[in-house]
Amino acid sequence: MPIGFLEFGLKDLLEVMVIALVLFYLYKWIRGTFAIQAALGLLFIILINAAVSLLGFTTLNFMLRSVLDVGVLAVFIIFQPEIRKLLYNLGQNTSFDRFIGRTGSDSMIDEVINAVRNMAQTKTGALIVFSRTSSLQDLVDVGVKLDARVNAELIQTIFQRDTPLHDGAVIIRNNRIVAASCYLPISQNPNISTVFGTRHRAAVGVSEANNVFVVIVSEETGRISIAKNGALSSGLSIQKLRSEMEKNLGEGKTEEVGFSAEKPDLDMN
Repeated sequence: MPIGFLEFGLKDLLEVMVIALVLFYLYKWIRGTFAIQAALGLLFIILINAAVSLLGFTTLNFMLRSVLDVGVLAVFIIFQPEIRKLLYNLGQNTSFDRFIGRTGSDSMIDEVINAVRNMAQTKTGALIVFSRTSSLQDLVDVGVKLDARVNAELIQTIFQRDTPLHDGAVIIRNNRIVAASCYLPISQNPNISTVFGTRHRAAVGVSEANNVFVVIVSEETGRISIAKNGALSSGLSIQKLRSEMEKNLGEGKTEEVGFSAEKPDLDMN
């Protein structure tokens, strides 16, 4: 199909569609993050360089070209958190990951549910990370290592305000409490509402780069939240929490219920 002096065929159409799809998902991936401002800054430099080149400003053109010559390296440095998150997400979406993703059991879920119910009633802050296919060994190593059966009383004791281990997160892996007092990376997502404190930001942060499921109990309100894949859902009932845990951690005996992930910029209403 000729368009002016160009030949445009089916292969070209498919190529344009693929490029458009890639650009769309790239924008969707970095939208609302620091990366979008950095990308606009790089685009601005490219446009300035083009204008300087047209105007014949030799010295400025040389300086801007020197900046652009290291552009690829700069992209990897500037977008390192986003690139790491993308690679993690690609790894989490493999069929192998889905095959081994369910690592929980009904008894473990029952114990956690009982603990969360009691802590929500007493407004005891809690942060519980369930490792699915991510080992989280780097986080375990800097925490207090345990090797204990998941037990409601133990979880409540760990998060009591007057205990040495109440700060940080509990990590559960292979149905065992492997560590407590683990400090998690804080999400730098600027869209997280200010109504969410450090505990919720840490839950989002660890879920952005790892295949985990996180349960949070607010110390201020007793509100129950969950985090997965960088998304936060707040204000869950005990019944909804059980449904989400059975879906994401259980043995697949219950009906699949959609993960109603709220974007982190939502408020607590």
